[in-house]
Amino acid sequence: MLSGERKEGGSPRFGKLHLPVGLWINSPRKQLAKLGRRWPSAASVKSSSSDTGSRSSEPLAPPAPHVELRRVGAVKAAGGASGSRAKRISQLFRGAGGGAGGGAGGPGTAQRWASEKKLPELAAGVSPEPALPARPAAPPGVLKIFDAGLASGANYKSVLATARSTARELVAEALERYGLAGAGGDSGCVDAFALCDALGRPTAGVSGEWRAEHLRVLADAERPLLVQELWRARPGWARRFELRGREEARRLEQEAFGAADADGTGAPSWRPQKNRSRAASGGAALASPGPGSGSGPPTGSGGKERSENLSLRRSVSELSLQGRRRRQQERRQQALSMAPGAADAQIGPADPGDFDQLTQCLIQAPSNRPYFLLLQGYQDSQDFVVYVMTREQHVFGRGGTSSSRGGSPAPYVDTFLTAPDILPRHCTVRAGPEPPAMVRPARGAPVTHNGCLLLREAELHPGDLLGLGEHFLFMYKDPRAGGSGPARPSWLPGRPGATPPGPGWAFSCRLCGRGLQERGEALAAYLDGREPVLRFRPREEEALLGEIVRAAASGTGDLPPLGPATLLALCVQHSARELELGHLPRLLGRLARLIKEAVWEKIKEIGDRQPENHPEGVPEVPLTPEAVSVELRPLMLWMANTTELLSFVQEKVLEMEKEADQEGLSSDPQLCNDLELCDEALALLDEVIMCTFQQSVYYLTKTLYSTLPALLDSNPFTAGAELPGPGAELEAMPPGLRPTLGVFQAALELTGQCELHPDLVSQTFGYLFFFSNASLLNSLMERGQGRPFYQWSRAVQIRTNLDLVLDWLQGAGLGDIATEFFRKLSIAVNLLCVPRTSLLKASWSSLRTDYPTLTAAQLHHLLSHYQLGPGRGPPSAWDPPPAERDAVDTGDIFESFSSHPPLILPLGSSRLRLSGPVTDDALHRELRRLRRLLWDLEQQELPANHRHGPPVATPP
Repeated sequence: MLSGERKEGGSPRFGKLHLPVGLWINSPRKQLAKLGRRWPSAASVKSSSSDTGSRSSEPLAPPAPHVELRRVGAVKAAGGASGSRAKRISQLFRGAGGGAGGGAGGPGTAQRWASEKKLPELAAGVSPEPALPARPAAPPGVLKIFDAGLASGANYKSVLATARSTARELVAEALERYGLAGAGGDSGCVDAFALCDALGRPTAGVSGEWRAEHLRVLADAERPLLVQELWRARPGWARRFELRGREEARRLEQEAFGAADADGTGAPSWRPQKNRSRAASGGAALASPGPGSGSGPPTGSGGKERSENLSLRRSVSELSLQGRRRRQQERRQQALSMAPGAADAQIGPADPGDFDQLTQCLIQAPSNRPYFLLLQGYQDSQDFVVYVMTREQHVFGRGGTSSSRGGSPAPYVDTFLTAPDILPRHCTVRAGPEPPAMVRPARGAPVTHNGCLLLREAELHPGDLLGLGEHFLFMYKDPRAGGSGPARPSWLPGRPGATPPGPGWAFSCRLCGRGLQERGEALAAYLDGREPVLRFRPREEEALLGEIVRAAASGTGDLPPLGPATLLALCVQHSARELELGHLPRLLGRLARLIKEAVWEKIKEIGDRQPENHPEGVPEVPLTPEAVSVELRPLMLWMANTTELLSFVQEKVLEMEKEADQEGLSSDPQLCNDLELCDEALALLDEVIMCTFQQSVYYLTKTLYSTLPALLDSNPFTAGAELPGPGAELEAMPPGLRPTLGVFQAALELTGQCELHPDLVSQTFGYLFFFSNASLLNSLMERGQGRPFYQWSRAVQIRTNLDLVLDWLQGAGLGDIATEFFRKLSIAVNLLCVPRTSLLKASWSSLRTDYPTLTAAQLHHLLSHYQLGPGRGPPSAWDPPPAERDAVDTGDIFESFSSHPPLILPLGSSRLRLSGPVTDDALHRELRRLRRLLWDLEQQELPANHRHGPPVATPP
C-alpha cells in the first residue's frame, strides 16, 4: 500500500463490519504505480545513410545506364581482370591527367585516391570515350556550390547540373554566378579554381558554423552528382561541394592525407552504402567523433577503436596503393599464410580481390566493450562472427511490428536475428561497468544459459554460453574483466551449472560430471543446510503453501512469530528468481487466498466462543485480560506476518515493474495482466490485515468497556494508601485502576510477543485510547444530568486517577499517544477541578478561550449542572451569547465513535531477513521438514526402483 492515499468513508474493496461499539477502520486505497509509456530514446532510432545537406531537396537525374557498381573484391569472380576494373572506373572518373591542375605531375598526384591514381596504369588499351556534350539532354537538377570564403555576400550559389555534368563545367557556371569570371567562361580563370568535395559537420554551439575536416579535389572530368550518389558520408557527417583556389585546395588535400598517413588510419572512407554493415548487425555504430571535434587524430580509447574499425572495414578502392604498397604486401602474406595448406604452398602474386576477401576474414575483437562470439547461426550469408555491445543494455530480437494492440511501435532491438523461432524482443543483456552482466529472457522466449533452460534473470560471466532459440549459440566475452574468462568454463563437465528448481537437482543433473556419492552429499547438504533457500517445482507449489499455512494456523510447533512470513517469502523469492515470468502473479494469488481462508476460519472460531447475543437467563461473563490475550494471539500473529509479507511482495512487484520499464515493455498486455493479478493478491492481503486489526481492537475495547467506569467512581485516596510514583508496577496501582491498566498491559505484551510492526502497535493503542477517551467523556456527560456529580471533590478524584493512568502509560512507552487521545477528557476534568470561587469569577467568553477543545454544548452542559451549593444556580455570566445559543441547543454533548483515526499500513522495506544463514533453531527445523516433504513428493513420481531415501550428511 502506498503512502498518503486514503479514501474517506471506508475501504474501496470491502464492506464494513458491523461492530457493536461503532468500530470501523478506514483503509487507504492501495494503488500500484502503473508504468507510463516512455518516449523512445535517441539511441532507439535506427540510423541510415542520408544525402548531404547540399542537396536535401534538389532532384537528381538518374545515373547513366552503363554505370555499374560491384562489390569490392568480386572482380575476379565476375570474370574480369584489371582491365575490366579499369573500364568501369574510367567511365566514372575520366581525365585523371586532363585539366590544368589534374595532371600526373600536379602537386596532389602523390596523394590521390586509389581510384584516381590507378587510372594512368589501367587506361592502356581502353578506347577513349566520346566527348560529353556541353548541355545534356537529361533534365537538369540544382546543386549548391559553397564559396569557402572566396566571395562576399551569399554563402552558396545554386547551379544547374545533371549526372553527366563535369566538375570543370560546374566550376565555370559557379564562377559566373559568383561574378568571378565573365559570361564566356575565361579558360585561365577556370583553371585557377577547383571543385572540392568537403566532408565535415557543424561545430558545437548555437551558430552551428560549418567546419570542413576532410577535403578532396575533384578532377576536371569527374561528375559531381554521380560521385555524390555513389560515395555517401557516414552517419554523423555531412558533405558539400566547395569552390576553392586550385593551389590552396591541393595544399589542403596534401596536408590532410599527410596527417592521415602519420596517424595510420587513412583518409575518411566515402563509399557506396550497403544494406547491412558489421557494426549495424551488432548494434549502433561505434563511437565516432562528436560534434565540434577537431580534425586532428582521434584521442582516447574510443577514437582508437574507431580508427581500427575504419581501417579494418575499408575496401581496396579506398586505400592509397602507392603510399601503402609495402604494408599491404605484408598483410597479404600474413593472411595467405593462415590459409589451410599455406605452409607447403608457395605464395605468389594474387588478385587484389582475393586479398580483400582474406582481410575481411581477419576480425579483431574490440578491447574495451563486451561482445558476443557466434558459435552457431541460422544463415551464413547474413550472420556475423562478432556482435558488439554498444550500449549498457543490449537487446536481441527479430524486430518487426509489435504484437500489442493499439498500433504501438515495434520494440527497439540492437541485434537482429532472422531465425523463425526468435521473438521480436527475445533476450536482454545488461553489462554495467562492473561484472557480472545480467541476462533476462523475454516472456515465452526459449533461452538457454550454459545448456540449461533460462526462465528468470541470471548472471552472465565471460565464457558463458547463451543459446537463443534452436539455432543461435553465442559465447559472451568481456575484455574489460581482464583475460578471456575463467580458466574452466562453467558449462564444461566437472562442476554444476545453473541448477533446475527442486531439491532433486543433485540426483537429476547429468551435466555436472559428479558421481552419485558426491551428488548425494550435495543433496544432504541442501536438505540440512541453514541457507535461506526453499526450492520447489510448480507442481508442488500448492502442497507446499498449504502445509505452511496449515502449520501456522494450527499453532503447532515452536516457530518464531514471523516464521510463517519468512517461509512464504522464501517461496515468493524462489518464484521471482528461478521460475518463469508469469508464475509469480499466480503464486501470489494462491497464497493470498490461503491466508484469507485461514484467518476467516479463526475469526469464526473466536466468534463462536464469544457470541454477541447471549441466551436469555445466562449472564454475560466479561472477558478478562488473560482470556482476551489467548483469544487474540492467532489473529495478532496473522496480522504481523501478513504485514511483513505484504511489504515484501510489494518490493517484488515494484522490481518487476522497474525491469519491464527498463526493457520498454510497459504497454505489454501480458505484463498488464500480471500486474492486475498482483494487484488482486495485494488487495486480499490488505483485507486480511484490516480484518485482523478490526477483530483485535473490537475484543480489546469490549474488555475495556466494563473496566473504564472505575476511573470515574473509584477513590484513589484510600485510608493508609500512598499514591504510586511514575513507573510503578501494576500491583502497586489503586485497585480501581488495575483492570483497565491490565487490559493495556495484556495488549502491549501481546503485540510484543507477536512482533507486530511498530506502526501497527501505535495505531492499535491509538484506537484503544480513542475509545477510552470517548467512553469516559460520554459517561461523564451522562452522569451529570440526573444526579449531583459535577463538584470539586469528585473532580479531584477523577483527575488523580487519570494522572496515575497517564504516568503508567508513560513508563510503558505510550505516553505521547495517550496524552494526545486523552486531551478532551483531561480538559473537561480540569474545568471541574477549578475552585468554586475562581469559577464564579469567570465568564462565558473567558471559559471558551481557556477550554477550546470542548464544544459549546459540552461547556454549557458542564456549567449548567455544576453544584454551587444548595439552592444556588449558575450565574448569568455563564450564559452563552445569542450568537451561540443555536449551537448550544442543537449541539451533541456526546463523542462519536465513528471519528476514530484511519488505519494506515506501514511503509518501507520488509523486516524479514532472507540473507545469511538461518540462526533460529525452530525455523531451521521447520525448513528442514519442508525440504524433506518436497523431496518425498518428487520421489513419489518416480518408479519404485528409481526412488532414493533422503541422504544423510557425512560428518566432517
